[in-house]
Amino acid sequence: MRMSTMDKAIMSEREELKRTQRERRKNKKNQKQIEHVALRRFFTGIFLLGSLGIITGLTLLYGPWKNFREWLITTAMTTMTHQYYATWFYDEDIINDVLNRNKIVEIEEDTDTNQINFATNQPTEYENEFEKQILERDPKNNDYKIIEINEKKFSGYLVAVYDPARIQTVCTKKLGVSGQYLTQMAEENDALLAVNGGGFDDPNFSSTGGSPLGVTICNWAYTSQAKYSGAGGIIGFTRANKLILTSKVSVKEAKDKDIRDAVTFGPFLIVNGKKSSVVGNGGWGTAPRTAIAQRRDGIVLFLVIDGRTASKPGADMDDLIEVLLDYGAYNAANLDGGTSSVLVVNNTIVNDPIDSTGAHKTRPIATGFIVTKDEKDNSDHRVVADKLGEEAD
Repeated sequence: MRMSTMDKAIMSEREELKRTQRERRKNKKNQKQIEHVALRRFFTGIFLLGSLGIITGLTLLYGPWKNFREWLITTAMTTMTHQYYATWFYDEDIINDVLNRNKIVEIEEDTDTNQINFATNQPTEYENEFEKQILERDPKNNDYKIIEINEKKFSGYLVAVYDPARIQTVCTKKLGVSGQYLTQMAEENDALLAVNGGGFDDPNFSSTGGSPLGVTICNWAYTSQAKYSGAGGIIGFTRANKLILTSKVSVKEAKDKDIRDAVTFGPFLIVNGKKSSVVGNGGWGTAPRTAIAQRRDGIVLFLVIDGRTASKPGADMDDLIEVLLDYGAYNAANLDGGTSSVLVVNNTIVNDPIDSTGAHKTRPIATGFIVTKDEKDNSDHRVVADKLGEEAD
């Protein structure tokens, strides 16, 4: 039977449709194969990267190179909230061994305050650039001077306070319960500037900061007394406005030394011009830091160091000692560090504290040191003008 032209056209269309369907099925199958291959490659890559990461991590944690292991243990164990970074991976014997091989050997002396003699004359010549930075005062501010510190692995601020009589200790209003942010304490005490102070007890790692360690004295008032067996000891100012460091942590000792304001912490970095010995990495790791010092001419130094970034992790004890000696420190002590390290000027945080989550913020603390205001202060803060919302001259 002969097919008409129309029938042929219909048959041709059907054949074309079948070919199209077969082609689609073939393309779909090929696409699935491509997707499966890509997926296998993706998961293979993830597996290889994960395996490489695990091997690298295990090598760093347990391999023959001790630097990373010692850095991790010493950095973690000197924090109040992150010791688990060490205890997760190492037993007590390993941790103690590392800490014994990395420590600060403090000078076994108390401060000889007779060596501090307040300078009265403004020099016209300076021994070096560091002396010039300290002694060449800002024309508009005779009270203190802020100097930027910028080193390879850390940055921060050094504050030279010219009148130590105006330095006082402040405490949280909720003593024994919870700490306060330093900005709050500074504002409540009408402070010109402030830095964080001594350590505090932190039960259950809650970071409430309400219970200071050791002896705390605020303007002759003994606000807290607790046992303390850590490094350093009492860090305070006498009636004669001289910074005193004593390892004998007791109310009796503080009264005998005629101490008017004090916190408790350490280690002591420099005593009577002699620096402590740093064994290994010092046992305190690398982190944000705060330190206090006094020169022989009576000028007090506050040093606040930032850290916890990839390029600038922070300072170790050696770094603090080096910076403070450069600027003429005769007696110096480490204060609480990490997220506590804060410099406040005009009730504003001017450094860059970073907490354990990576957030750029500080935490409530128990104590701080403030510089009180007086009638002649005119708040010239050119170094930190951008953070204070002021225009630099």
